[in-house]
Amino acid sequence: MTEQKSGPVPDAVTGPAEVLDGGSRRRSGTPRFRAGVPLPLLLPALGGLVFLVLPLVALLVRAPWRSLPDQLTSVAVWQALRLSLITATAATAVALVLGVPLAWLLARARFPGRRLVRALVTLPLVLPPVVGGVALLLALGRNGIVGRWLDSAFGITLPFTTAGVVIAEAFVAMPFLVISVEGTLRAADPRYEEAATTLGASRFTAFRRVTLPMVAPGVAAGAVLAWARALGEFGATITFAGNFPGRTQTMPLSVYLALQSDPAAAIALSLVLLAVSIAVLAGLRDRWMAAS
Repeated sequence: MTEQKSGPVPDAVTGPAEVLDGGSRRRSGTPRFRAGVPLPLLLPALGGLVFLVLPLVALLVRAPWRSLPDQLTSVAVWQALRLSLITATAATAVALVLGVPLAWLLARARFPGRRLVRALVTLPLVLPPVVGGVALLLALGRNGIVGRWLDSAFGITLPFTTAGVVIAEAFVAMPFLVISVEGTLRAADPRYEEAATTLGASRFTAFRRVTLPMVAPGVAAGAVLAWARALGEFGATITFAGNFPGRTQTMPLSVYLALQSDPAAAIALSLVLLAVSIAVLAGLRDRWMAAS
């Protein structure tokens, strides 16, 4: 038999081993493949980057930085900013109260038509906001399916009110929270809930004491996304709640109107919305990087 010589063998998976000092292996690792980017991919990628970044750069370049403090402290801008913050926060609270149980139902319960329910829940994500506003009018308007009963029985009128703004924003923002919380619930181990129920806890107690603290980061991320989406809502708000200064005129509506008569104020409000968006991205950075 032919005697085989002993010595270092290159690793077929992690790459060739580095051999030093008479054949002892000191280091082995996964090689990095630095392949060049194909030109047919590089050019469209750079074009897409420029397409997305250029409008934001133009907004910063053309911003009236010297008059910005005066613009942001004007009565109209302050009313729109204050109303937007209040309604977006209220809409997020509505989304939390209704969306977290709905996310748990989609993630944990088994029932016929669950896929259809999930599709209906995510429909506002792709539905044009103006169509959502029309649908809200048909459902909750004075002559709507439910709004007629609310008006006759309780004297409650939702369209063209601040409450209507909250409802319109919650309608378009809640799917973001539901998707985030449902994904977190699916990633969480359900055996902790089962262990709590075997120890005598009810399903609701197990959810409140075990599941909810476990998925709190996902709930927080979904709430931030829902709040940012509610803050920037335009189409459903103007269709369902109208555009009345101090009552239903939020920041996006104020930007739209100011662009026609006072472009400097429109740019100032746009900068505020841009700053909020950047803050949301910074707040969710750790979550996104952990998922990547």
